[in-house]
Amino acid sequence: MGMGAPLVALCVGITTTRIHGGAIEATIGSQGNGESATGSVGVSMNERRLDPASSPFAPIGVQLRRSRKARGLTQPQLGEMIRFSASYISRIERGVEPPSRRLAQEVDRALDTGGTVELMLDQLEHVVLKEGLPEYVAQEERAVTIRLFHLGLISGLLQTPDYAEAYELASVRRGAATPQQADARVKFLLNRQAALMRTPPPFIQAVLDEWNLRRPIGGDAVMIGQLQHLEEIAQQPNVTLQVAPMSLGEDRPFVHPVNLLTMPNGKLVGYTESHKTGFLERDAQILSSWARDYDRLQVEALSRAGSLELIRAVRKEFESHAAH
Repeated sequence: MGMGAPLVALCVGITTTRIHGGAIEATIGSQGNGESATGSVGVSMNERRLDPASSPFAPIGVQLRRSRKARGLTQPQLGEMIRFSASYISRIERGVEPPSRRLAQEVDRALDTGGTVELMLDQLEHVVLKEGLPEYVAQEERAVTIRLFHLGLISGLLQTPDYAEAYELASVRRGAATPQQADARVKFLLNRQAALMRTPPPFIQAVLDEWNLRRPIGGDAVMIGQLQHLEEIAQQPNVTLQVAPMSLGEDRPFVHPVNLLTMPNGKLVGYTESHKTGFLERDAQILSSWARDYDRLQVEALSRAGSLELIRAVRKEFESHAAH
């Protein structure tokens, strides 16, 4: 999820999530999505019996292990065949994390599973994610331009793991999600961010509602880290970050979150969400109106320099509050 320096700031500095006591590894290697290139890997392979109910990802791990052993392959041997590290394959087999889309596809081809692993990944994503989001993300991974506008929260692609984790923890406290579902959503987000670290990178245009910057998700420390992260992202050459000030009032054109993708063939793909579901939009006329409204929003938003100045000012407000 190999891109060079331009979007490195999206995933800087944080490698684990800690939603229900156990750590979920989120290390991003040279192949993206948590995996690293194949090499001589000195890891201890844990072959203990895995309970398929132990995590949302465990059934995929059980299936992968069975398919690999049916072919008489070790984890390093499979890793060489599909160009993923044995340590990454081990984490998947132990149910620590789900496979990346590319790994699932490579495993299905190498082990001749008939597409079983990728199908299980599809089922997992539809269980823990909003309807339409997995399909949208598959398009996002190929887009050349990504335009983002969200309400109430920093856009997912721009979130730090601490910010995302704090938001998902609140869902667990409210009883709206299980700890396992929250873990899976944070991991999916990290993989989604890593998918953008490719060469060439996509161009990202993000307009943040000012309230997104001021809403205290996770407390002062989390918000300080999140706003610092935005300041870093704003310096990247392939990112345009703007803030829509609250003074826009009723002139802000969108009342729902909107993502707009420009695909390599020039076609537009859109995505929006309600409280419970997501919707992938492909109608050209509707998307054309979304694009016009997005252009209007960018014109009305603060300039890049003015937006960065506001982000810094809000960050200093959180720092001042934390100091008292």
